[in-house]
Amino acid sequence: MRKYTFIDLFCGAGGLAEGFRQAGFESVFAVEIDKAAAATYEANFHHPVFTKPIEQLRRVPVTADLVIGGPPCQGFSPLGRFTPSKEQETNHIRMNALWRHFLTVVKRVQPLAFVMENVPEFLRSAEFPRVKRAAEKLGYLIAADVLRAVDFGVPQCRRRGFILGTRGFIPALPQRTGERKTVRDAIGDLALEPTGIDWHIGRNPTPKSLLRYRAIPPGGNRFDLMRTRPELTPGCWIRKRTGSTDVFGRLRWDRPALTIRTEFFKPEKGCYLHPQADRPITHREAARLQTFPDSFIFVGSKIEVAKQIGNAVPPKLARAVAEHLRVLLDMREQTGCRGAFAIRSPAALTLA
Repeated sequence: MRKYTFIDLFCGAGGLAEGFRQAGFESVFAVEIDKAAAATYEANFHHPVFTKPIEQLRRVPVTADLVIGGPPCQGFSPLGRFTPSKEQETNHIRMNALWRHFLTVVKRVQPLAFVMENVPEFLRSAEFPRVKRAAEKLGYLIAADVLRAVDFGVPQCRRRGFILGTRGFIPALPQRTGERKTVRDAIGDLALEPTGIDWHIGRNPTPKSLLRYRAIPPGGNRFDLMRTRPELTPGCWIRKRTGSTDVFGRLRWDRPALTIRTEFFKPEKGCYLHPQADRPITHREAARLQTFPDSFIFVGSKIEVAKQIGNAVPPKLARAVAEHLRVLLDMREQTGCRGAFAIRSPAALTLA
């Protein structure tokens, strides 16, 4: 079986890469400006990572069959819309254009295919048509869609936008597998009390925080606290009786988790209370809900590793994309670019 190679841009800790590795692909080069995330990637994929801004990447030192990666999404994420400062606005404009550097690498390497992932909002943004046109000028056919992680056996209701570009064969993203996993499937075998080992680490809540945790039933949230223990409820929550329903939420054993973000260790940031224990989920539990294998090595401080976990593409979702793409690549090899997988458009052939 041929081992296809890939270059990973904006690679983070390597969630996308881990899924591709599980599908039989091999990472040969990566770019990541975050030093702790780059160290995690190097520890797991065993080659150096370019840690300067991608704008400074003057030469790609390897060839590869694929280019994969996720340009930063702060400018498109709904969590980043309410940022009035001029500095943040300027930074978002810069980040929104980082896909251009992704396609610059694609142009230099000319891989058989590329996979770009981002928040779902990216596919509805003004940038997506520009990505599509630029990729088509390079000779790639494009398929794009929003995939729900829960449809591919990830115990988490996370949605990601994927853009697949291919040369010489028709692109397609995978159909949902129907495999469903729950929080219990992911973390039910871990000790209720954090062991302090292998990132199964807890916090030291104040007595007041502990009382707040205890007031939240399975599937509950801050509104349960407001109703049953108003004396423990922060004043800002009492004054704001509408808004997010996942804040200070407790997970359910028999359902998938909501989206695991970078501050999962803070219940006030989302639905991050353990289904049974009166505490936030640990780093290991968050990694499990993201489908990282326990053998995956994380490097950095607690906050740095939490950021790596929360920013990652769930490896099991990435694996579904990679396995589907591998079938297309293998069929391309077997048919010699003939038949249903050939590019039929004369314009596309000219561009290629």
